[in-house]
Amino acid sequence: MSAPFPAPPADGGMPGLPPGHAPSMVVRQGPGRDGLRESDELAQEVPIALEYNGISHATVLATPCDLEDFAYGFSYTEGIIRKAADIYDLEVSARANGIVIQATIASACLNQLKLRRRSLAGRTGCGLCGLESLDEVQRTLDSLPPRPAMITADAITSATEQLRKLQPLHLLTGATHAAGWSGLQGQVGPVREDVGRHNALDKLIGHLLRAQIDTAQGFAVISSRASFEMVQKAASAGISALVAVSAPTGYAVQMAQDLNLMLAGFARKEVFTVYAHPEYLLSDKEVRS
Repeated sequence: MSAPFPAPPADGGMPGLPPGHAPSMVVRQGPGRDGLRESDELAQEVPIALEYNGISHATVLATPCDLEDFAYGFSYTEGIIRKAADIYDLEVSARANGIVIQATIASACLNQLKLRRRSLAGRTGCGLCGLESLDEVQRTLDSLPPRPAMITADAITSATEQLRKLQPLHLLTGATHAAGWSGLQGQVGPVREDVGRHNALDKLIGHLLRAQIDTAQGFAVISSRASFEMVQKAASAGISALVAVSAPTGYAVQMAQDLNLMLAGFARKEVFTVYAHPEYLLSDKEVRS
């Protein structure tokens, strides 16, 4: 029997798994193009099941790139693990109808998981599907320690401009979100992409966790709107500043205020709006001094 996903790895993919994009024949319409048939590239969207110590926990639809980062990030932001070392082993394998990520985690983490088990058979990037009660919507998180003013407007402008150019899947397909990590000077380092904005942020957080990057020395920038869950995930990873190219929601702003997280939105070119904790931003006067 042939492998279910025989395509070679690409865009952060793994051997034996589908790449993040695939060709498809399309018909172009428009002036001078009526009926033009040509090949296009589509972002892949694959069911991905997560199992912990043999116990099925969640199934999400995601782009099959950087799945080890996704497993670490999802496990961490969902409160399943406390640190990267809590995952003893990780196996990613393709099945006929999707991908299974099998994680072996510390017994203490497994016991906690059993106490607050969630079933997440959800749509693309949907982090709430399958919740059993309203109490499960918002996790109980400690507020982040207040940080001194360290981020400049120029750094935010630079980071958002760089992020637009560091999304190969989006440039190819137009269908993915991105989450990137920027240093305090606005230099973007790792970027992760996915059809789901939550998944992209989980992938980035997974990378930061595995690489032991100090999340106090920078900020996250995302290509999507800032929903409450994006704020919640960032705060759970110790990220105290989140910059979005689109708008935040009211719930996201409230949560950012409560968790001591600077939240900025509509970050495009040299303009952005700070919705929570503007005191983390260096003023022009402070920058010049």
